[in-house]
Amino acid sequence: MKLHFDAGQPHQQDAVKAITEIFKGQPVNNGDFEVSFGWQNGLNLLVKGVKNNIVLSEEQILKNIREIQKNHNLPVSSKLEGLNFTVEMETGTGKTYVYLRTIYELNKQYGFKKFVIVVPSIAIKEGVIKNLEITYEHFQGLYGNTPADFQVYDSSKVSAVRGFADSNNIQILVINIDSFAKDENIVNRPNDKLTGKQPIEFIQNVNPIVIVDEPQNMETEIRKRAVERLNPACTLRYSATHRNLYNLVYSLNPVKAFELELVKQIEVDSVTTEHNHNNAFIELLGFKPNKTSIMAKVKIECETAAGIKPKTVSIGIDADEKHNLFKLSGKREIYRNGFIPIKMSITEKFVEFKNGRIIYSGQNNSQIQDEITKTQIERTITEHLQKEKSFKTQKIKVLSLFFIDRVANYRSYDENGNIVKGKIFKWFEEIYNETISNPDYRGIIPFELKDIHNGYFSQDKKGHLTDSSESRETKADTDTYRLIMKDKEKLLDINNPLRFIFSHSALREGWDNPNVFQICTLNESHSEMKKRQEIGRGLRLAVNAEGKRIHDKNINKLTVISNEAYGDFVKSLQKEIEKDCGVDFTGKIKNKRNRKKVTLRKGFELDAKFKELWDKIKHKTTYRVNYETEKLVSEAGKALKEIKDEIKSPIIRTVKSDINVTEEMVSGTIKGITSKSVQSSFEIPNIIDYIQNKLNAKLTRRTIAKIVKHSGRTADILKNPQMFLDLAVNKINSVINKLMTDGIKYEKIAGREWQMKLFKDNEIETYIENLYAVKNQNKTITDSIVIDSLSTPEKQFAEDCDNIDNIDFFIKLPHWFKIMTPLGNYNPDWALIYKNDKRIYFVAETKSTLNLDKLRPEENLKIKCSKAHFKEFVDVRFKTVKSIEDLIL
Repeated sequence: MKLHFDAGQPHQQDAVKAITEIFKGQPVNNGDFEVSFGWQNGLNLLVKGVKNNIVLSEEQILKNIREIQKNHNLPVSSKLEGLNFTVEMETGTGKTYVYLRTIYELNKQYGFKKFVIVVPSIAIKEGVIKNLEITYEHFQGLYGNTPADFQVYDSSKVSAVRGFADSNNIQILVINIDSFAKDENIVNRPNDKLTGKQPIEFIQNVNPIVIVDEPQNMETEIRKRAVERLNPACTLRYSATHRNLYNLVYSLNPVKAFELELVKQIEVDSVTTEHNHNNAFIELLGFKPNKTSIMAKVKIECETAAGIKPKTVSIGIDADEKHNLFKLSGKREIYRNGFIPIKMSITEKFVEFKNGRIIYSGQNNSQIQDEITKTQIERTITEHLQKEKSFKTQKIKVLSLFFIDRVANYRSYDENGNIVKGKIFKWFEEIYNETISNPDYRGIIPFELKDIHNGYFSQDKKGHLTDSSESRETKADTDTYRLIMKDKEKLLDINNPLRFIFSHSALREGWDNPNVFQICTLNESHSEMKKRQEIGRGLRLAVNAEGKRIHDKNINKLTVISNEAYGDFVKSLQKEIEKDCGVDFTGKIKNKRNRKKVTLRKGFELDAKFKELWDKIKHKTTYRVNYETEKLVSEAGKALKEIKDEIKSPIIRTVKSDINVTEEMVSGTIKGITSKSVQSSFEIPNIIDYIQNKLNAKLTRRTIAKIVKHSGRTADILKNPQMFLDLAVNKINSVINKLMTDGIKYEKIAGREWQMKLFKDNEIETYIENLYAVKNQNKTITDSIVIDSLSTPEKQFAEDCDNIDNIDFFIKLPHWFKIMTPLGNYNPDWALIYKNDKRIYFVAETKSTLNLDKLRPEENLKIKCSKAHFKEFVDVRFKTVKSIEDLIL
């Protein structure tokens, strides 16, 4: 297969032009030079060469840059930040093609001939080499067979740099930053083959135009000095995620790329669990060594007011056992027995607990993690087969890419060197065989199972597969990248059987194939891979069997099979785009300037009507409750009896959604939801202890045992212990709350009242859209009223209080004005004076419904308590209202 390149893509032409116009006014280069390297054996060693020579003044270059920036609606530079020029291009839009074409265009317009491409990693280096190879014929045709040579710097063949300096052709040298960043690198040391000169001198003498690929990886002082040591005529910087935008001349950020359909659209198929909190979940995320100890970072599941939620905590080994997971989890019973760290190892990457449990780095002890992984594989295979079927007539090869964090999960070796299939290898083959047997997919892939999947992993000296490291690259990694790149076109051949590719997550940068339509990250823990890195391997527009680019958006859709909720995926992607690209999503961020302080009317404390109203409602109260234990046992037991249908087995839920990237925000549109139950055996905590510790009221173990026995539901705990216990606590609490509310009695506390000065001590500032501007300011104490929203009943109520003559005075009760209830504090909405033939004092709560049964049970009970509270206040009525008319009905 031969890839075809479109020379007429506007965004790429604009990016090339943005660089070439920097040098507008530069004459055609005549950069011949002659350098003496001293005398040897009586001869003066002269070397002739061709170098780049920029003759434009910095003032003229700055003028050119400003003109380019204005044309592209970019911030205009106030000064020249050196001869460093930045191009921002989203992954998959042809960044490498653009800078290679820029080389030819700079040569055509100005005669520049010497170029050095600096890369930060082996993966990117191999990608650049491959692009030089596959675009060579294209550029030769485009630029009239202009002589051009390219080479990769090889420390074992340093004499090749002499040819780089001598040649009158376009010369492109690709070099890894690590090959010349240190003084001890061979390129920086005198070399006998070069008459004792340093190889880097030959590069320096030609003033190369240096192209830095992914410069955000070269922002350390050592690496910046290394680039400067090349003596560049100028430096061109290309990336999707710049750290510094020196003299930015072109920007194609993710939002523009998605809106212009220059990359694939994205959909996420998220695979998550629900109702799955039945074991002591622990995930070891990493270690942080201190001077005298080691701390491990682990994720556990904690008890919170909103239910059980994941939380990351740091744990160490200490005598007082303060790092007991039972305490750190909010005293969840499941962590009670022995979850105290007693041993840690950074080299072996594990934490051992007092109860004998051992957790290794990158792994968790979820009971259904294997089921999640299998579901991800099944979803990937199904999605792949559906696309194979849809694209068959267009002759588009479909590839699916799996990232795994442990190579042994795919393939390993026994002591005799024989291949051993890992669990992912086995699961893939089992699930594929099951899925392909569906009549809908019969004959879609006419190849044997063993040929359609394979792994690209690094190998040790014996040829065995090894895990790669994200922090360092090895020769084995180099060989893997070369294999990946060498097979790039081969993989696009529809007659090549390989469809499903497994690679180590640390090698992800090496993968960039236009026909990757599915990406599935099969980490045993939640993936920490950046979302833009994850989707970046498959963002390029697809090509057909003839190597021609496809521009149909119905085809160009990348499916990410993720092990996190789609909503979290969307949030992470938006945060990354905001951080990496400085994009402001207008639909998400409110303008801070649209905030306003609520101003108190001067002298409000002396207003007779305000004092009259405040004196009626200012007193604080306490309460007491009364209920019968036998009634509690009967009603709570009855409530528990009804939970049978509410107890569900743990499930794996998949949610498929389109990801929309616009100027307003990154959002998701759900397209489909499926779920399946997972059967397992669970550890059963102490039922009575658990319930007793979670109830709102202190009940004896005997009373709780009676309730549970009365319900007849103890067998249901086996189905899902945590869900049973949580439902039991909720049901019993609901009965307790109702009984306490029914029997509640308030009393004023002598000498305790809300002080007026709190109004001044608690100034309010909020968004203008949450304020109602008061017209008749003599009727209240502030210039504006804080409301929930301009569309709620509160807005209409505020307006009516302001305008209706019968309302003599009103205030929105401040957030600190609270009524104590057994369910927590309650803050009513309004206090007002209604005048007719007599004065009536109201405290009102605005709701969208007058049917309290339609409110949340807790809110309903709090309102009942508030009503009981104000019964102790002379002449004060408490009412729940939808509108002002409801006050006097």
